[in-house]
This record gives sequence, C-alpha cells and structure tokens, in this order.
Amino acid sequence: MYRSHVLICGGTGCSSSGSAKILSEMESEIKKQGLENEVKVVQTGCFGLCALGPIMIVYPEGCFYSRVTVEDVPEIVSEHLLKGRVVTRLLYQETVSDDGIKSLNETNFYKKQHRVALRNCGVINPENIEEYIAVDGYAALGKVLTEMTPDEVIDVILKSGLRGRGGAGFPTGKKWQLARNLVPDADQKYVCCNADEGDPGAFMDRSVLEGDPHALIEAMAIAGYAIGATQGFVYVRAEYPIAVKRLRIAIEQAREYGLLGKNIFDSGFDFDMDIRLGAGAFVCGEETALMTSIEGHRGEPRPRPPFPAEKGLFGKPSVLNNVETYANIPQIILKGADWFSSMGTEKSKGTKVFALGGKIVNTGLVEVPMGTTLREIIEDIGGGIPNGKKFKAAQTGGPSGGCIPAQHLDTPIDYDNLIAIGSMMGSGGLIVMDEDNCMVDIAKFFLEFTVDESCGKCTPCRIGNKRLLELLNKITSGNGTLEDLDKMEELCYYIKENSLCGLGQTAPNPVLSTLRYFRDEYVAHIVDKRCPAGVCKKLVTFEILDTCKGCTKCARNCPVNAITGKVKEKHVIDTAKCIKCGACIDNCNFNAIIKK
Repeated sequence: MYRSHVLICGGTGCSSSGSAKILSEMESEIKKQGLENEVKVVQTGCFGLCALGPIMIVYPEGCFYSRVTVEDVPEIVSEHLLKGRVVTRLLYQETVSDDGIKSLNETNFYKKQHRVALRNCGVINPENIEEYIAVDGYAALGKVLTEMTPDEVIDVILKSGLRGRGGAGFPTGKKWQLARNLVPDADQKYVCCNADEGDPGAFMDRSVLEGDPHALIEAMAIAGYAIGATQGFVYVRAEYPIAVKRLRIAIEQAREYGLLGKNIFDSGFDFDMDIRLGAGAFVCGEETALMTSIEGHRGEPRPRPPFPAEKGLFGKPSVLNNVETYANIPQIILKGADWFSSMGTEKSKGTKVFALGGKIVNTGLVEVPMGTTLREIIEDIGGGIPNGKKFKAAQTGGPSGGCIPAQHLDTPIDYDNLIAIGSMMGSGGLIVMDEDNCMVDIAKFFLEFTVDESCGKCTPCRIGNKRLLELLNKITSGNGTLEDLDKMEELCYYIKENSLCGLGQTAPNPVLSTLRYFRDEYVAHIVDKRCPAGVCKKLVTFEILDTCKGCTKCARNCPVNAITGKVKEKHVIDTAKCIKCGACIDNCNFNAIIKK
C-alpha cells in the first residue's frame, strides 16, 4: 500500500508541454529521497484543464498542481511528499480557499460537469488493464454475455435514448437493431469505430482513447454481441500517436486476459478487433467513406441506400459509432437505461463532451448534461472571455456547424435546439469568438477547410463550395456587391440539397449562419469597404493619432519603412507602402495607432 499517489496527465496537451520529462524526474527524485515504497507515480489521461498543463494531482490531499516544470519536481518531493508541506505557489488558485484546499469538483470548471464518457480520464493509468477492471471495467461485457440476450442489449440501448455523438445524432439502439435484423443470415458482420475526428479544434475522442481505451474495446465487444459481429475495426487518424499507442497496448492486454478473441467469458462468443490508420481526410468522418478507406480504397462516400446496416464494410452488415458514443455503453449496461435517460432533455438524453477552444479562459475538455446552456459552458465552466473582451459568437459543429450569437447564449444545448438556431451538435468542438473576430473571415476559414477536404466525387460540393469561397474572397477583398449576398444564399441551399454526403450537405452552414446573424458585417465589407473587426487586411487602414509622442519606435519596427517622422513629432503612415502587419500597433507604448 502506498501512502501517496501522484497522478500526472499524459494526454497530448500536457505531453506537448513536457509531462513525460516531469514524470521521469518525479520517479527519479522519489527514488533519491527513498520514497519509492511509499509514493506511487501514475500516468493518466486528460484532466480537462488543458490550458494549465502540465498538470499533477497528489492524493490523498487532492492538491492540484498546474504548469509544473521539471525544476519544480525536487521541491514537490522534498516539501510535499517528504515533509507534508503543500507547495502553494504551484496550486491551481481555484482550489485554494480560507478553509484549506478545495476538491476539484468544487471549482467552477468541474462543479457543473457530469462525467460519463470521461469518467476514467485523469483517474486511471490507461496502459494498465487492471486499473480499468478495478473501476468496474469489463463488468458490463460480463453481464451482457452471461445474463442478457442480444435483443435485450439492444432494447436497453434503445430505451436509454443514446444518440450518436459523432454529429448526426441517429439513435444508437436503432442502428444496432437494423444491423442485427436486416440481414439475419449474413455470414459476417462488422463493428466499426470512427476515431478520425477531423473537425478543427475537436479532441474529445482522442482524449478518451488516450485516457480510457479499454472502455472503447468493451463497448465494441458489446456491440458485436448485440448485432452478431465477430470483428471490429477502429479507424483512427495517424496524427494521434499517443492514442494509437495506448489503444494497441489495451487491445493486446484484452487479448491476454481473454476479453478479446475466442469464447469470451466461456460464452461461446468470439470477437476481436484491429486498428486502421487514417491519413487525416475530413471526408472519412462520413460513414461510407470511412468504410471505403478501411477497405483500402480512396476515402469517398457511397450513395445511400443501401445503408451500412444492410451493406457496409466489405459489403457486409456493419455498425459505425464514434468513440464518445461507445464510451457511454458500458455504463448504460451497468446502471440501466433509466439512469442514462434521467440526464439531458426529452429528445437528447445523457451528457455531451465539448472541446472548448478559442477566446476563452479555460481551454480544455468538458462533459455536461444535454440541456446545459451555452452561457453556463462559456461563462461558468469556461471562465468567460479573457482580457475584458465581449463575447461575439460560438461555433459548434466545426465546419459542418454554425456560428451562434450572443442572443442565443441561454439556449439549452441539444440536437434539436442547435439545428433550430442554424447550427448543429457535430462531434463537440466549441470555438468561442470575441469582438476581435470577423464573422465573414470565420465563414471563409471554415469554407476554405471544406473546399480543401472535399473528396471531389460530386459536382455540387466540388464546384459549388469553390464558387462560394470565391464570393467570400471577393467580399473580404473589398470587391463584393450586395447582389453577391443573394447569390451566396441561393448557392448555399443548392449545395445542401444536392451534395452526395454530409460534408457537402453541411459545408454551407457557417456561411448561412453568419449571413443570418451577422449580415451587417457583410454589408460593412461591401458598402463601407471596411472590416468592423479589423481582420480583413485589404479593408483595413492604420492611422497614427495626435497622441503620438514621436518616440520613433513604430518607425524603427516597421518592416517596410512605411512610417516616417521626426523625433518628438507626430509620425505618418504611408498607406501605399503599409503591408498591414500590425507591428506598429504592437510596438506603440502610447496607444497612438489605430486600425480602422
């Protein structure tokens, strides 16, 4: 038994900040102090507060140390672990109170969260199957194989109200039911997992794979039993090396423990799984394109019907869910459909994981019950907008979603509400924007992404989105007309109605939502020839005000010598030479330069 446990985040965020070196130094320092039999160091998955990494938590005290460096380790070991004195300067300030150290669950970031899919992330060592088993891991699979029929399993998932967390929100139980019943005499069926996660700013599935890979394995085996499949495939992007490594370790451990392979739990049920690496194509988030890629072909969508439940991977009945959807399955089996359906809203049950990014204090990963408002997520959990700036919009659903303005901050988040206000749930990326963001530029950013990621198979997506992007470029360069807005809107609806797959069908959403809520910014770009946010370079001019002290710092830092003036006299910008880099504003100590 150890008297203390040191949990160090090993997710991608903290790893990129050097958490592996901190873990190595911690183990070395503990050994140097003779504490190796008293203190256990555990590498875990993501804690959620990614902006504070590298993160370390020391139990039983629950001390949450943030932004730890290698140089801090000897002090933590000698003061905290050896002498029992907390290193207060490294504590996450929200855990410090007059009464001592607060639990993380009492902080603003955590107290409104409810972790189901993320329940083990930051809690267990993802590379140790015994730690997963210690928190009821594989108990759901055991229950399914020894106490339930496949139809009973599907019935529980149907009654729970679980819907796909990958974007479309299709009922998971219904999908499994179709795969089981449409071709009952199929000689082979498959269970597939979408771990490709192509949305910019989204990292929910990656974090589950890095922090709790056995939950996915267990859930896919349960799905295999339910539909009559014996083989599973996880399609994960190659840019996730930590997730791939831990998933491979977990699969090998499950095989060694008899939890994958032949005759699992002596039930007569066989199930095994393999990994297929994706090359980062966004279109492979669409189920038929993903399956085509697993087969070894170019990732392009196929017309539907037939749907994958009838004719999917290798032409056999298949189900496909994403990582977060599967991560809910074991808990639903163990705790029941009523437990899961008691969370959320009438049509959107359970919780949802969001990757918070952009202009927000607490960048990171959160899991909240469906029906939580955007305001609660952004202001209470996310800590609001930094630097005293005003909230402008939130982008949900990535390139497939829309921009939600301040007037809808109190909208409860669920599948139907987001669609009603011109956005969608998507996989869970939530990018926050402030007053310094140009919404025309934001629409252009997402459209550039989808134009680049289009597989090119169908004309509406391949050509239509390119024409749409050309119109946006025309507007941001100051050459747009008001008639262009009508053309864009008409083109958006044509692309949505005629594209083959979800990529093209949703690509115009960022344009439509910004036209709907921020039309005045489009008009300003066209009529006034200016960008209100000062982002679009061709519509921005820099001006030196009368408050200029003539310190010459702006002139000395201008890369193209566009600023002239004598010492202690007001300087002038030659707009013909100016490349609008902003170096002058960055270097002015007197706030005497403005963008307009």
